[in-house]
Amino acid sequence: MFSRKNKLTLLKLLSLFSIVRGYNILIIVLAQYLTSIFILAPHIPLRKVLFDANLFVIVLASAGVIAAGYVINSFYDREKDLINRPQKTMLDRLVSQQTKLTGYFILNFLSVILASYVSFKAVLFFSLYVFGIWFYSHKLKKMPFIGNFVASTLSITPFFAVFIYYKNFDEVIFVHATFLFLMLVMREMVKDLGNLRGDVAQNYKTIPIIYGELTSKRLISLLIVASCIPIYLLLTRYEVGYMFLYFYVCLGLLFLFLIALWVSKGKSHYFWLHNILKLIIVSGVFSIVLIDVHMILDRMLW
Repeated sequence: MFSRKNKLTLLKLLSLFSIVRGYNILIIVLAQYLTSIFILAPHIPLRKVLFDANLFVIVLASAGVIAAGYVINSFYDREKDLINRPQKTMLDRLVSQQTKLTGYFILNFLSVILASYVSFKAVLFFSLYVFGIWFYSHKLKKMPFIGNFVASTLSITPFFAVFIYYKNFDEVIFVHATFLFLMLVMREMVKDLGNLRGDVAQNYKTIPIIYGELTSKRLISLLIVASCIPIYLLLTRYEVGYMFLYFYVCLGLLFLFLIALWVSKGKSHYFWLHNILKLIIVSGVFSIVLIDVHMILDRMLW
């Protein structure tokens, strides 16, 4: 049996994991490694990629900055989240605002120190990343269009870290990145539709608040159409192996998403739409291995 003190400690640990979105960070770490293995450095032996100290440090520093970003978002959005996500917020409130701030500075400091192991350019990159997340949380997230665009850009930034490290400028990488970016922008816009009550209460100037839900749905529909362009290119112009199965499934899911978007009216509907986009993004991470299913066996022998 756990004592009352042990239960409280366990709840605080769960609260901390909830604040830093530990599950999201694990997905991003996995995505960075899979992207490195299958897309950015397919010519490098698997062991060298997996045991590359510089890559490990870059991934670890990315995780630290992302965790700090979630902490500062939780700090600024405390009142809004109490309206939009009351159950999660009650758990998160077990960690005090002062502890959040302390954790935020420690995580960012350690991340930049880790980056110094790689190079001064890495220190500069992660310092700018830290500033970008803070500036977004403090100022930009309340602005229509700009907030959505910057949030999506910050979400994709960890992949630019490994992209710059490997200096791989193949065109196909930018097409993959464009598809992911469009999914992230849609997710941010759907999130705004679901968070309408809290955003109004905290004077956020999001697209559905300023221009209405109808305009938001029209813009999201345009993004769905735009996302079909990188899918078409990846299916017809580039070699993606068995990952073509993933993109065909995406087309089906996006078609269902489009229909559901126009019949959605409440927070619960937008929650399911958000989950469809999350499924597309997360399954895309695991689908990277389909680019070349024989590559792992071959490269393990190198």
